[in-house]
Amino acid sequence: MSENVQHTAEQKRGILLTVVVMVLFMLAVLAGFLNKMGQPRVITDAELRANGAIKLERPRILDEFELLADSGEAFNTTELAGRWTLVFFGFTHCPDVCPATLSTLNQFYQTLDDDTRGDTDVLLVSVDPQRDKPQQLHDYVRYFNPDFFGVTGEFLNLKRFANQLNVPFNKVPLEDGGYTVDHGSQVVLINPRGHYHGFFKAPLDPAKMKLTYRSMRATYNG
Repeated sequence: MSENVQHTAEQKRGILLTVVVMVLFMLAVLAGFLNKMGQPRVITDAELRANGAIKLERPRILDEFELLADSGEAFNTTELAGRWTLVFFGFTHCPDVCPATLSTLNQFYQTLDDDTRGDTDVLLVSVDPQRDKPQQLHDYVRYFNPDFFGVTGEFLNLKRFANQLNVPFNKVPLEDGGYTVDHGSQVVLINPRGHYHGFFKAPLDPAKMKLTYRSMRATYNG
């Protein structure tokens, strides 16, 4: 009788051990699957272009520049190093393109995971230094997201910076005596070395931006 009891107990232990091993194996497979799902999807340059993003074949080193941050402090080339920065040129009196773009950038920014968002900056470069003083620029940009920031500066310095990033802008007189500013609508990507890495074409789509941005980060050889 005792031998039967012992045999039954051993069988139960064997079955329990088998179940435990199977559960651990399934958990390991599930963890691997979830980890893979969380990894950025790497896509080709052709797929990047099809989704509205252009990656430069060789990132462009920027010349030294000095602008003015919305905090009132100097902003120069070294400020762009160490993080990914999305740069958009606009101005606070812009009636449609600028607020729409900043709203879209906010949507895109909110879709990023905490780690990615943690080293991603969004920067508005004002092309209207006459009206966009630091405090006004500060309040305008942070209306869209408290983590966004802005810079302005002397017209020629802004022009030199924009030219390096292939972003055109021009002051346009209006019939009422005022003026507006025409400017490129692309969003420029600066890599952690502070180099011009690529850009996102308008119209922007948050989901496509997330796909292409994460892929360009994953293939970056910084």
